[in-house]
Amino acid sequence: MSIEDYIVVNALGVLDNPNAVASTSASGRLVQTSDQLTIDARTLAEAHASGVTAINVTLGYTMGDFPPYQHTLGEIETWDAILRTHHEHLMRVDTAEDLIEAKRQGKIGIIYGFQNAAMMEDRPERVATFAGLGVRIIQLTYNQANQIGDGSMAPGNRGLTPLGREVVAALNEHRVMVDLSHSGEQTCLEAARISSQPVSINHTGCRALVDLPRNKTDEELRLVASQGGFVGIYFMPFLNSSGHARAADVVEHIVHAVNVCGEDHVGIGTDGTITAIDDLDAYRDRLAEHVAERRRAGAAAAGERADTFPFVPDLRGVDQFRELARLLKERGYTPTRIEKILGRNFYTYAKAVWGN
Repeated sequence: MSIEDYIVVNALGVLDNPNAVASTSASGRLVQTSDQLTIDARTLAEAHASGVTAINVTLGYTMGDFPPYQHTLGEIETWDAILRTHHEHLMRVDTAEDLIEAKRQGKIGIIYGFQNAAMMEDRPERVATFAGLGVRIIQLTYNQANQIGDGSMAPGNRGLTPLGREVVAALNEHRVMVDLSHSGEQTCLEAARISSQPVSINHTGCRALVDLPRNKTDEELRLVASQGGFVGIYFMPFLNSSGHARAADVVEHIVHAVNVCGEDHVGIGTDGTITAIDDLDAYRDRLAEHVAERRRAGAAAAGERADTFPFVPDLRGVDQFRELARLLKERGYTPTRIEKILGRNFYTYAKAVWGN
């Protein structure tokens, strides 16, 4: 089997050409908004060439000086317009079977997802509004605390607030994935325990290998998997204690996650683009300012540094999924297990939460 035969799902990624002047992915801007994405011919051609079937794209309020609810509604409108403009290449994913349909049609499935639930404010009934607008994944917190619970960098390490428990119940009711990436440990554990549906950690690493707050403990990983959930390993600097993560580190974290969770519950959520940054030297010049600004805003995670790329340099670009498959094969993984990790496990999880 080859990558063309697999369902490949990036459980958290970016569709953008980071080399374009207007794009957010390599700009160093603190706040990245969907109307600053550059989805041009190169972006689309390289997404198709990569073999990816679907991407969970971040839209809505994550951080910054915006009114969270209104900003999020605007972001959804922006993505609706993007899909209309590029309807020959892109389609929205609402159900698990839409992943199969995207593969059949040769389109890139776009999954609407949030990386913060701050736009709920004090109204959990807004989950129904967002579900009706096509949002299929809602991450409870970013790195900071919000009204739902604590993020990974919040010092209190609280569990869910009473409002947070209401939001989880609403997400379950409306069959929206509860994503526990970026959450603090207690928020993650409590949400996983009270959720009536399986939950996910769409982009993370393993804290047993690298002790950083953005990585998840074995207890968190095991609990999520034991309830039928999904864990996506990212292509981020937090996979190596030096901050200089390589493809081999991605493999090690996948192997550890499989050992803890079982092979049916692990996938990938790269947290990056498919189109690679062409001029890494120029990007380095902007990176220090970007990291400093995130620290000033209280949004940075431990392990973000001016000398570390927020991606894995030798696992990027059009061949990133093929290269990962090759490395997993070298590690002794069977084609069936590799297929699960690249997307089949996310599809199974999506069926459990979204239905067909």
